[in-house]
Amino acid sequence: MLLFSCPNCGPRNETEFHYGGQAHVAYPETPDLLSDREWAEYLFYRENTKGLFAERWVHSAGCRKWFNMLRDTVSYEIKSVYGMGEQPPSASGAPEHPATALTASEGAKS
Repeated sequence: MLLFSCPNCGPRNETEFHYGGQAHVAYPETPDLLSDREWAEYLFYRENTKGLFAERWVHSAGCRKWFNMLRDTVSYEIKSVYGMGEQPPSASGAPEHPATALTASEGAKS
C-alpha cells in the first residue's frame, strides 16, 4: 500500500483517497457552443501518459479537499503534491514542497 501525503492532513494510507482524473484540464469557455463531439472530447478524452503525470486526488476519508499530485505512472513514485490552482512543478519533477512528497518505496506497506 502507498502512503499519500495530504497537503492538509499529512501522510495517510492511499485507501483514504479517490482519484479524480487528469489535472489541469480547463473547462471550455463557452460550453453551450460546443458540438456533441467537442463536448464528448472534453469529457472523455484524456492523456494516457507513461511516466510523469499530473493527477487530481481528493482526501475523501479525511479533510475532503482536492489537491494535485505529480506521479510517475510506471514506478508509482510521487514527485510532488500541490494545491488546486497552484502551478505544477517544473518539468524535471522536482518537488515544490519536499515535506509533502513521498516515494512509493518510502510509503510502501506490506
